[in-house]
Amino acid sequence: MFDRRLLQNFDWILLLLLIFIGTTSVINLYSATYPGTQILIKQIYWYLIGFAVLLMMTTFDYHVLERLAWPIYLFSLTLLVLVLMIGKVSSGSQRWLSLGFINFQPSELAKISIVIILSQFFSTHGEYADYRLRDLWQPFLLLLLPCILIADQPDLGSALILAIIAFSIILIMKIRWASLIILIVTISSVVPFVWLSLKEYQKKRIFTFLNPESDPLGAGYHIIQSKIAVGSGLLGGKGFLKGTQTRLHFLPEQHTDFAFSVWAEEWGFFGSIFLLILYLFLILWGINIAKNSKDKFGSLLAIGITAIVFWQVVINVCMTIGLMPVVGIPLVLFSYGGSSILSTMLGMGLLMSISMRRFMFQ
Repeated sequence: MFDRRLLQNFDWILLLLLIFIGTTSVINLYSATYPGTQILIKQIYWYLIGFAVLLMMTTFDYHVLERLAWPIYLFSLTLLVLVLMIGKVSSGSQRWLSLGFINFQPSELAKISIVIILSQFFSTHGEYADYRLRDLWQPFLLLLLPCILIADQPDLGSALILAIIAFSIILIMKIRWASLIILIVTISSVVPFVWLSLKEYQKKRIFTFLNPESDPLGAGYHIIQSKIAVGSGLLGGKGFLKGTQTRLHFLPEQHTDFAFSVWAEEWGFFGSIFLLILYLFLILWGINIAKNSKDKFGSLLAIGITAIVFWQVVINVCMTIGLMPVVGIPLVLFSYGGSSILSTMLGMGLLMSISMRRFMFQ
């Protein structure tokens, strides 16, 4: 029987935040792809499907995921293996599974699955007050498997995001300071080996980040044009459809990785602050949902989903203004991409499910 309290506790604030961000995304994509309409129409379709998924997830009791965590995790790993076997190759990367009418990126689902499996692990292994490294071998192994598969596509950016999301959850669970220092030293010691394993274009991205002017027409072109676009917006922006970097197509990947640059050029500093405030409210609301959840699994799940949004926003914005290397991370819920929208809206649906069931005690 449907519980009427769910309707009484429907999270309108979360829904309105998502509608506002979605609206700015459509407006920005219209400008980024003008005068074409095909990509814009696809994005609108993805958003409509995404909101349908979100509303469907509000009727789903998230507690069920605690029992389904392992099947979901194994299913996600299976998809990542299939990508390496039969995945679609595009621009030198093998990241998509072709489902006929759409191309699906399993690494997006992996972000949700790693949050679910780690939330399940820590909610059922809560006997430790402060975790030691030997207590965390299982979470590290759970993280390592999808990271290796994603990095092999190669998609270093998504593998990095996955690792950061997982460590966000682990740090919330209070790892001992001594163990944390050992972990940092261990990670630092393997950096040279990671560097040797990077592909040539990945090394070039890091060199370009340090000195983009060394190759202004090659590897440094993306970040130089992005910084010009963001800087030329000044305080109030050049106006809708009046961004020269965008209109003259100097700005590469302007509907995906550098969608924020398009927005900053046309709406300026004030418009950029408005967009970032929307994301800030979304992140703070996610933390509030985690705080008010009545069970540990729900709190960890909400923290993990919020971390997905937080880190993708931070990395993408820093990437577009030259504070981080270009790693191919789109601006969540803003850049064009069906897989990203569907997986994020699935996560937002789970967040809303947690919020609506905060009155239920397990």
